[in-house]
Amino acid sequence: MTFDAELWVWDARRADSWTFVSLPAEESEVLRELTAGRRRGFGSLRVRATVGSTTWTTSIFPDKGRGAYVLPVKRDVRRAEDLEAGDVAALRVEVLDL
Repeated sequence: MTFDAELWVWDARRADSWTFVSLPAEESEVLRELTAGRRRGFGSLRVRATVGSTTWTTSIFPDKGRGAYVLPVKRDVRRAEDLEAGDVAALRVEVLDL
């Protein structure tokens, strides 16, 4: 899936500067249905993510408060792509657990 999303900092861990993007709610619902019973710890799904020319493998996690899966965007990725919280980025996410 491809989508544009704003980078945001997880409020509970601001000191650690965990930065995420939220997947679109509709696509998140489809993923929940497709992967019922196959998710790993915390309901996570393995993915390959791309922003700009940077691709990495990570996991997405359900966030009940946002009603969507969230994707962590590593510091190295943010630096390589000159991104920070509040920026909107075009992303591609391929779920590896399907």
